[in-house]
Amino acid sequence: MTDLVTLAEYKEAEGIASPKEDLRLTTLIPAVSQLVKTYCGNSLIDHYTTNKIETFSINWDTHIAQLTESPVKTIISVEKRDSVSESYSTVPTTEYYLDEATDSVLHVTGSTYKNWPKGAGSVKITYTAGYESCPTDLKLAVFDLITYYLKDEHKERRTLAGASIQNAGSTSLRDSVAFPDHIKRVLDLYKNF
Repeated sequence: MTDLVTLAEYKEAEGIASPKEDLRLTTLIPAVSQLVKTYCGNSLIDHYTTNKIETFSINWDTHIAQLTESPVKTIISVEKRDSVSESYSTVPTTEYYLDEATDSVLHVTGSTYKNWPKGAGSVKITYTAGYESCPTDLKLAVFDLITYYLKDEHKERRTLAGASIQNAGSTSLRDSVAFPDHIKRVLDLYKNF
């Protein structure tokens, strides 16, 4: 797993010169990177140059196989099989179409749709997807999320030497434990629903 930002990028963006928080930041950066990837349902940068292999178990009549990573960069191969006891056979490029709007691979013959074979692991697609590096707007949200955890802003009430600090809720939704609104808005742009 590749981190979405580096320690040097974070420190530069936040204007931090001291190594005082480096140890904590080297723990937070991979954790926040994984948190963002999990929330988005997309690894974002991990499969830009590394192949992602997805196997689909088709349980009903459908011509669509929706990929989990986005945006799809290149389809390397599409393979199918009629039963688990068979080997995969390569689907010719004229028999599938990448719908870039939905990051789905459609099974086609000419101008009509054709259903994928049904069964466990009946379709296997190898592809590359994502971004070469973390997009700048997403990077800003990651920086803010690291700061959010670094400064313990996720804790509503803290006591230090007898004094209480009350952090106001960071979301406009009542009783929500979600990300702060300004971070969630950016993350939702990259979320696979």
